[in-house]
Amino acid sequence: MDLAWCSPQVAQLLALADHGERPIGLLSPRCVTPPQAAGLLAAADPAKWLPGARSPHGAMAGLWLYFGSYDDAHRAAQELDTPEGSYWHAIAHRLEPDAGNSNYWLQRAGPHPVHGPLLAEARSIVRARPGCGLELGAQWDPERFTAFCEHARSSPGSAAEQAASLIQHAEWRLVFAWCGMRP
Repeated sequence: MDLAWCSPQVAQLLALADHGERPIGLLSPRCVTPPQAAGLLAAADPAKWLPGARSPHGAMAGLWLYFGSYDDAHRAAQELDTPEGSYWHAIAHRLEPDAGNSNYWLQRAGPHPVHGPLLAEARSIVRARPGCGLELGAQWDPERFTAFCEHARSSPGSAAEQAASLIQHAEWRLVFAWCGMRP
């Protein structure tokens, strides 16, 4: 993951967990945050860590999610009345898993600028995993992806699970960068 746009604090934090490259599982884990990361996250000031960002608080919700602190990610997303807050909220509920609630928040988020690049990455991931079962249309369909994740969870180790996990990571990376970068 290109972290050139990140502040030193965010880059230091992500360095504690594969520099943002660790895939996120399809179920919300118990908190997997290393103690050092938990302390940094808890003390973080989004405005100072992400000066000039589109959505510093949205990026923080993404960081909590990446580090496996579902409750903190959910709380941070719930406090944001923005498309990005709704998007993070949807991802958190997808991991819960609660597909219906996830789809509700996806509808609130609406079409998002990351959907084009996400569709391109998803096509590449699906092409490399023939038979994974994800049908992609002309536009990114977040509700279809949620349904695919529901299916993929039931087949551990399958091409579907691998594809879902990789696409979900691409989604995390794109939404995180969208929130954290300057407009």
